[in-house]
Amino acid sequence: MKLSVPRRAGAVAAVAALAVTGLTGATASAEPSGALAAPDIPVANVKQHLADLQSIAAANGGNRAHGRTGYKASIDFVKAKLDAAGYTTTVQQFTYNGTTGYNLIADWPGGNPDQVVMAGSHLDSVSSGAGINDNGSGSAAVLETALAVSRANLQPTKHLRFGWWGAEELGLVGSKHYVNQLPTAERSKISAYLNFDMIGSPNPGYFVYDDDPAIEQTFKSYFAGLGVPTEIETEGDGRSDHASFKNVGIPVGGLFTGASRVKTSAQVQKWGGTATAFDRCYHSSCDNTSNINDTALDRNSDAVAHAIWTLGTGSTPPPGTVFENTADVSVPDNSTAVTSSVTVSGITGNAPSSLPVGVNIVHTYIGDLVVDLIAPDGSVYNLHNRSGGSADNINQTYTVNASSEVANGVWKLRVQDKASIDTGYINSFKLTFP
Repeated sequence: MKLSVPRRAGAVAAVAALAVTGLTGATASAEPSGALAAPDIPVANVKQHLADLQSIAAANGGNRAHGRTGYKASIDFVKAKLDAAGYTTTVQQFTYNGTTGYNLIADWPGGNPDQVVMAGSHLDSVSSGAGINDNGSGSAAVLETALAVSRANLQPTKHLRFGWWGAEELGLVGSKHYVNQLPTAERSKISAYLNFDMIGSPNPGYFVYDDDPAIEQTFKSYFAGLGVPTEIETEGDGRSDHASFKNVGIPVGGLFTGASRVKTSAQVQKWGGTATAFDRCYHSSCDNTSNINDTALDRNSDAVAHAIWTLGTGSTPPPGTVFENTADVSVPDNSTAVTSSVTVSGITGNAPSSLPVGVNIVHTYIGDLVVDLIAPDGSVYNLHNRSGGSADNINQTYTVNASSEVANGVWKLRVQDKASIDTGYINSFKLTFP
C-alpha cells in the first residue's frame, strides 16, 4: 500500500438477509438473487504463495519492487499458476521512471462480458523488503481465489477478471495505466472492482472500504456472520489501486487490516492485539513471512472469495425490480421520526430521474405527518409535508428525481408525526427500478 477461522456459511447468509433492512418483512435481498455460496479458501495455500514470493525476493536482492528483477519474477510466478488453471492471461507493459513495469490481467472464460466483476491487488513491494503483507497478502488471496474459481469450474453469471498491478508504491502507476487505456465502453462494463491491499497485518483491524454501498454491504455481511466487527477504512482511503477505478466512475470496494497507524484502545478491546501499529514492519525489511497474522489472512481470504461468488454468480435484477419492506413500523404520536429501510443491490449506476417511491401509511390524520425519502448518501427528498388535513392514510406512489444518487445502498422512508392525538404506522415502503 502506498502510505506515509472457520467460515460459517449459514450464519453469513442469515445475517446478509437481515442486513437488507434491519427489519423483518423485507422482500429484497442484500445479495444478488441466486448467488452461490463460496468455498472455504485454504489459508495454507495462501501462505504457500507468500512463502514463494519471499523466496523470489530473496533470490533477487531482497525485494520485488518496480523495475527490479524480483518484480518480473513475481509476475511470471502468478501468471504460470493462472495459465495452468485455465485462465486467459495478458501481461501489460508500461514505462515509469525509465524502466518497464508490468500488470497481469487474468480472465476466466464465460459470464456476461457486459458485466465484469474484477478483483485486484498490487504485486510490487517497496525496495526495502520483500513486501509480504504489503502486498503479498492481497496478491496471494486474490490468486488463491482465482484458483478456487478454476477448481470449482465456476460458471458465473458475470464475467470474472483478476488483476495484479505494478508500481503501486510509486503512485498507483500500473492500475492508472490499465484504466486509462480502457475505452470508455469497456470501463462501463466493469460493474465492480474489489481491491485487496494489506489483509494480513500482524496486529490486525478489520476495515471495509465505504465507496460502493452494495459492495460494502457484501463484505460487512460476511464479517457479521463471523461475529467480527468492522470499521470503515480511513488510513489509506484513496491511496491504493481502487482510486484509479473510482476516479473514472467504476464502483469499488475492498478490505484492509491496517498499516502504520496505531491501533486505539477501543480497537484493541474490539479486535484484540496491542495499542501499537497495525503493521510495525510497514515498508521495512521485516515485512516478511513472519509479519502475517494467520487468522486475519484466513478471514480476509475467505471474504475475497465470498465477494467474488456473491457478486459474480448472482442474477442482475430485471427491469421493474421492486425492493420492498412490508414490516409494520409504529409512528409515535407527536414524537421522533421512525424509518423503514430497503437495501438496493445489483442495479448498475445511478437511480433514475423518475424513481417510483411506493408509500403506504395507515394514519388517522395525515396532516400531522412529514414523510421523506433518504438516499444512501443521506440526501433527503421530501414526499409529504403535513398536507391533506383531516384525511386518513397515505397510499400512493411518489416520483423522485434521484438521478444524482448511486442506486445501490440503503434507502429509508422517514416518517414523523408532528402533532398530538392521532396515531398510525408505516404499512409498507417500496422502490421500483424501471
